[in-house]
Amino acid sequence: MKNKFLIILLVGLLFSGCVGVSSKGIFGTGVSIAFDPRSVGTQVDDSIMQKNLSARSLLMDKKYLLSVKIKVLDGRIFLTGKVDNPEEKLQLTKLAWETDGVRSVRNDIKIKEEFNFKQSAKDILITSQLRSAIIFNKNIKATNYNIDTYKKKIYVYGIALTLDEKNEVIKEAKEILDVEDVIASILLVDNLRIKKD
Repeated sequence: MKNKFLIILLVGLLFSGCVGVSSKGIFGTGVSIAFDPRSVGTQVDDSIMQKNLSARSLLMDKKYLLSVKIKVLDGRIFLTGKVDNPEEKLQLTKLAWETDGVRSVRNDIKIKEEFNFKQSAKDILITSQLRSAIIFNKNIKATNYNIDTYKKKIYVYGIALTLDEKNEVIKEAKEILDVEDVIASILLVDNLRIKKD
């Protein structure tokens, strides 16, 4: 019994050292708790909603683990990714609305088409360029944003500290070569239900 306890303790210590390495924050929401303008309670609520919805979508079909991304900010659910048909898109929207505490749902899920390597590479390049631009822009808190690109359309989700920061993020996105559209779902700190003091 004593050996079993020591093994569990040792394994726990080994894995606890890996937690700080994560770039997604302790709750996996893509925004570090220290820099997130939401209250800790709101961050926890959003994280629980995100994990709940992710688990329920996986119960529907395991392929959603890779094909659909779910982000929750201040009770607002953002869905991106690709599904095989319109019925799946509607089912995921319905599932999102059935989540406890949801305030709104934005469904930017696309219907799959044949894989196009050139288009996928271009989308990855666009995402990387915008990520770099906002990291190097001193007026933008880059850790507060998630970026997805699909067919040269950039989807930006996050929380801006000021209206100027929000406009700066959108401006940076529009300046990237070959971008056809910028869909910004950026909340202002002033519009959050509960703010960090």
